[in-house]
Amino acid sequence: MNSSFRPYGYKLPVNPQTKQGGIAQGFVTPKKDRTLQVQCIPPKKVLPIVFIPGIMGSNLRLTRARQEEIGQKHNISWRPDNFAVTIQQFDDTPAERQSRLDPKVTEVDTYEPAHNKTGNSTETADQRNETVRYSNGYGGWHRFDGPLLQGDLPGTKNGRTQDQKARARGWGEVYFGSYQSILTACENKLNSAFSGGVMEKYLRNYIVGVDPSKWQAHPNFPMKPIDEKCMREAVKGCWFPVHAMGYNWLKSNRLAGIAIAKRVCGLIEEYRRQGFECEKIIFVTHSMGGLVARAAIHSGIGGISDKVLGIIHGVMPAVGAGAAYKRMRCGVEASWYSLPANIGAGILGDNGEDVTAVLAGAPGALELLPSRFYGMHWLELRKGDNLVASWPEKCPYEEIYKATRKWYGLFKEEWINPAGLVNAGVSHTLCHLEAARIFHEEIADVYHENSYAHYGSDIDRKAWYKVVWRAESSAGFKHGDSLRTVGDDRRGELRLVNTAAKEREVDDSEFGVEMQAAAEAGDQTVPLHSGDAQLRSGKFRGIFRQSGYEHQASYADPAVVNATLYCLFKIIYEMNWSRS
Repeated sequence: MNSSFRPYGYKLPVNPQTKQGGIAQGFVTPKKDRTLQVQCIPPKKVLPIVFIPGIMGSNLRLTRARQEEIGQKHNISWRPDNFAVTIQQFDDTPAERQSRLDPKVTEVDTYEPAHNKTGNSTETADQRNETVRYSNGYGGWHRFDGPLLQGDLPGTKNGRTQDQKARARGWGEVYFGSYQSILTACENKLNSAFSGGVMEKYLRNYIVGVDPSKWQAHPNFPMKPIDEKCMREAVKGCWFPVHAMGYNWLKSNRLAGIAIAKRVCGLIEEYRRQGFECEKIIFVTHSMGGLVARAAIHSGIGGISDKVLGIIHGVMPAVGAGAAYKRMRCGVEASWYSLPANIGAGILGDNGEDVTAVLAGAPGALELLPSRFYGMHWLELRKGDNLVASWPEKCPYEEIYKATRKWYGLFKEEWINPAGLVNAGVSHTLCHLEAARIFHEEIADVYHENSYAHYGSDIDRKAWYKVVWRAESSAGFKHGDSLRTVGDDRRGELRLVNTAAKEREVDDSEFGVEMQAAAEAGDQTVPLHSGDAQLRSGKFRGIFRQSGYEHQASYADPAVVNATLYCLFKIIYEMNWSRS
């Protein structure tokens, strides 16, 4: 909010939810006290910022039936901020992982203090969400009479603390340890940009007048430094409450887009019910959350493009990522300097059998595979340094993902349903893959007209653009399709034999084939090639190709935070209020 007026006298507290802050409570003073009592009417405009996390970025809980079936005293399916629970899940068998991360019995772990859906009668909703806190305040302001994160005044009926209000905004639905930096930065900097007419110190030092090239803006976009006048106009008379919206990342991004669209409409209506002017929102996304946002604005899916002022996509696998194939075959790679990656490896598994048990039944995860728009020939077989074969020729879904009898296919059938669940198995996985193909086709060209993006372009954070299987130079084969698996260590080392029966290619001796390490620039998960699909689309206002961060932790990087704030001010400046 922009304010250059500092009232003198006693500023009376108002209730922003009662007649748009039009009611205040005065008080009696001694006759000699001639100080005025001043009622300040807060701004009526609200432009919410809605954060959508990436895969594994939303907390999930189990149905009571599944909780009882697997014998847990709580209903946590996935909640990385609760490390005491998470660490116990590292040693789960494939069957246990599948049972706990089953899309049919999981839902977003929302903050519901009245109903206390923790699955544990001794744990309150606030105890479940105790790591979610907001302590940044709002710059030079001591107190706002607005819809922001501040504790209710003493004596307020059903009063809530600022932390409880943050949890009610959805901050407890997401991986807070990973997203805390961006949530708090947006909440704090947008709503206290000016205090007493003076610009907030951080914005003055790190955002205003800074050339976007400092945050590695791509030179193809004529992004100019933002000036103080532009920023002042952008935030004038408006609140920017930051919300987070989780989704069930095990289910399809189509369903997630529909759910998010419905929640956005409900959010806008709720602010209107409170008496505010609320017409649009801004999406800030991370990774797979970008696909969800694109589904939400798609005219045939979520249909809320008219309610979205703009979108900022962070590290989005715009056309998929080779890492999705690699991890289903070899497991999630852990990194000594990356806690998020270690948690991913611990929960999904550091081998292909564990990961397949979960992701083969998870439509949303399968939608991260390289789509047709990723390009062809990204999966390679090499003998030494020589290329022997590459796939796909035309269609990755038919030639790789559904190729259950090929040694290089996406999954091994015996790994898919270790828990023996109903409505699970190979046929269901094939249906999920077909749905992924359709979804990829639907959103291929869907980007909001007011979009910005930032993603990794770091050669020191290599990712899989091309996925390479390498055989020994002496291996006896000439063609990649003539091979059969006879051994698999589940972590990227295979033993194959040649089954060709022509041109004297028959060779019963085994030879090794090994998955090669990532080799292309990226962020250790999404390759630059996929991020650059946004650049190639020609539909973005600005793009930042950056270095220095790992995929899951991208929003903790200062350059990412600053670029995001810059883009938010640029988007906000373009808001045309219908009543203005």
